[in-house]
This record gives sequence, structure tokens and C-alpha cells, in this order.
Amino acid sequence: MSTRRNLWPLVLVVLAGAWLYSGVVAGLVHDWIHDENYSHGFLIVPLAAYFVWERRTRLRSVRPRPTALGLVLVLASLAMLVAGVLGAEFFLARVSLIGIIAGTVLFLAGWEWLRVVAFPIAFLILMVPIPAIVFNQIAFPLQLFASRFGVSAMRLCSVPVLREGNVIILANTTLEVAEACSGIRSLVSLLTLGLVYGYFADSRLWVRVVIAASTVPIAIVANGLRVAGTGVLAHYLGPDVAQGFFHTFSGWLVFLAAFGLVAALVHSVHRFIPEPAPLLARGETSA
Repeated sequence: MSTRRNLWPLVLVVLAGAWLYSGVVAGLVHDWIHDENYSHGFLIVPLAAYFVWERRTRLRSVRPRPTALGLVLVLASLAMLVAGVLGAEFFLARVSLIGIIAGTVLFLAGWEWLRVVAFPIAFLILMVPIPAIVFNQIAFPLQLFASRFGVSAMRLCSVPVLREGNVIILANTTLEVAEACSGIRSLVSLLTLGLVYGYFADSRLWVRVVIAASTVPIAIVANGLRVAGTGVLAHYLGPDVAQGFFHTFSGWLVFLAAFGLVAALVHSVHRFIPEPAPLLARGETSA
């Protein structure tokens, strides 16, 4: 009977949160469906839930020590929600949901519980789309880099080419490195995949950080090579290879190659700096 009484606060919090954040969650799902840059968002919540489930043994061994500071964090997150809704600032409103979760854990169970589930909660940030102003500040430099990199690689292959900003001019066609070709989509997806892969591949925090950090340059260079390859093929085989099925297929092919490089990095780390034995259970790591 006491266990049921202890569950009531959690049930009430969940119901109140579901009511308050129904619109925010609906907006998130809408973006995951319609924005290809964030289609990976559907995987984030199940993975975070799995990471929490994996830590169930540690959570059982930790005595809950509720603290009123959790309520402060909840109230601050609710203030973020109100500011985000009134100011039509979706990012602020969505991030406040993560603050609500962290504050609830802290209020109902204490600091030790929050420390155990810190990684799964922080992982949820990957489900929130980047604000448009920040997205554009990242995407445009990536477009220019991909253009420059692609043109330099094409010249090494003896392909006559000119570049004007993010427009690549070939003898038989003109290619535009648009926002969709900037590589930011593959960068976000590869970073997410790198975090998950690193989590399961190695229990050492520094290795996980290296794996996640390596996905950024790998994704950027791989996209530059994709632009270069598209230009070379368009020069020799015609402009059709730069659009439609071939363009989409090359994106998947380059992404798989980029992930292969990440896997090769992990293999190299394990070969030259093997993980000490015995291995910790994944739910027992410090992350």
C-alpha cells in the first residue's frame, strides 16, 4: 500500500506534464515528420528510455533523497515554457521539457538519482530542432566549405570548373550547393549515431567523447567529397547524375561511408588502447 502511495506524486506529475506539454510535443512530432533534418527525433525518446532502464539496478540501490531544489528547477522550466509560448520561441519551450524532467527527478528522488540518469536526460536535447537563426549560421558556412572543397577536388581530377559562392559551374551544367546539400543533415544524424555507437562500443568516457567529436569533421569532409564526386560524374556522365535518384542514393552511400570511418576509428582505439578488463556493465558507467 505504501508503494502505491509513493507512486501517486509521480503519476500526478506525469499527468500534469502531459497536459501542459501536449502542444509542445505535438509540434516536435510535426517537425520530426516534415523536417528531414530531424527525422532521427523518433529514435531519441526510446533510446533515452532504454538508457534509464539499463540503470535500473543502480537506481534500486540508491536511496531517494528528495530536495526542494528540484521544485525550483521545475518552476524555472515552467517560466521558460511560458516565455517560449508567449514569445513563439519554440526552442525555449521545448528545452523546458527537459528541465521539467530533470527537476522532477531531483524533487522526487534527489541528487544521486539525477546523477545516475543525467546522461539519458541530456541525450533528449538531440530531439529538439536547432533554432532557425542558429541553423542558418551553421548551414551557410557549410555550404561554402562544401563548394570550395568540391571545386578543389574536381580540379585535382582535371575537371574544368568555376565557383561563384555556393554555385559550381561546369562545362555542361551548373550545380548549386543548396542548404539541403550543406551536410548539416548528415552531421546531426552522424553525431547522434556516434553518441549511441560510442555508448555501446566502449565504457570509457574519453573514448565516447572522441567518437562523438570525430563525427563532426568526418561528416563535413564526407559531404565535401560527395559534392566533388557529383561534379566529376556530372562532367563525364551528364547532369542527370546530380539530381533525382542518383543524388539521393549518393547521400546514403556517403553517410554509410562516413559511419564506416567512425567504426574504423573505434576499432583502432580498441586495438591500440584496449578497454581494461573486467568491463563495466553499460548501466554502471559514469556517463
